[in-house]
Amino acid sequence: MTTRTRFNRILHWQTPDRIPNMDFGYWTETVTLWHKQGLPSHVKTGADVERYLELEGVEMIPYITVKNGLYPRFPRRILEDEGRFRLLRDGEGNICRVPKKGTTIPQFVRYGLQTREDWQVYKKRLDYADPGRIGNVKKEVADAHAAGLPVRFNAGSLYGWLRDWMGVENISIAILTDKKWIEEMMERLTELTIHLIEKTLPGLEVDVAWWWEDMCYNRGPLISPKLFKELMVPRYRRITDTLRKYGVDVNILDCDGNIHELVPGWLEGGINCMFPIESAHTDVMKLRQEFGKDVLLVGAVDKRALIRGGEAIDQELARLRPLVEQGGYIPTVDHRVPADVSLKNYLYYVKRKRETLL
Repeated sequence: MTTRTRFNRILHWQTPDRIPNMDFGYWTETVTLWHKQGLPSHVKTGADVERYLELEGVEMIPYITVKNGLYPRFPRRILEDEGRFRLLRDGEGNICRVPKKGTTIPQFVRYGLQTREDWQVYKKRLDYADPGRIGNVKKEVADAHAAGLPVRFNAGSLYGWLRDWMGVENISIAILTDKKWIEEMMERLTELTIHLIEKTLPGLEVDVAWWWEDMCYNRGPLISPKLFKELMVPRYRRITDTLRKYGVDVNILDCDGNIHELVPGWLEGGINCMFPIESAHTDVMKLRQEFGKDVLLVGAVDKRALIRGGEAIDQELARLRPLVEQGGYIPTVDHRVPADVSLKNYLYYVKRKRETLL
């Protein structure tokens, strides 16, 4: 079987020859450190690592070229050199401070979207009709499927992108003080995504839609479930209903943190697969127990076990074995592999995962 066949069978509660051997990816610092621990120097990117270790990683699943969200993005421009840091305007219009070396969350100095006047600038970059948004999707799908790979459609975001453009505090205040404006912006994102689906998916065999909604922290959601259900769930449903018209019935949602309170709304909105399910905050067993076959799962391998290594890895894989046996689940590390994980421990994890779960 191909990776595509295995992937689709698992996500439709069918039986493949084995579980796809996937992982989520690696921080840049992780790969740099692994070079000092024996990883060949020509293995530089996450996709390189996956190919080197003969994985079928998430990063190897191509998106078709459908540029959802801001297009064009804001030109990235360095505003000031501050020694170890740079002050810059990023591709989302925010002014932020970032270190010259390493990967970390930027320090935001000013978010780009703070007023209705700012929104008019962003709205122009959410123009539906720009032909540059859509690439040679027929060839991309054909090439991926010929290589045995699934393809994904970027279904975008309703809250996560607005949060990135506004900041958590600003969007929270706006929801309470100017909800109509928030609805206007979410509606624009909804209409854009539906437009892109209608323009690209007829006649194509796209395997999954992939969403990004980082809207939870370690204790729960950044928006109340009540407002989430009011503002977002009906819009999700309009998008997923449109996707289903063209044969896309698996919607994978990327959200970190504690997602428990929002899963019912995502399922109601047609988003039926949770990823990467950070084990420090979300109990994957509870999700399956509560929602059964309504929910598909990708992720949940606790990265902290990989840091400890050896017996901790064996125990973690044994914990997840019942989910693998039930189906509808692909085990991957529950976020990008951090630099705390040694190459030795990661290789042990890959070996034991092949032996015990796949």
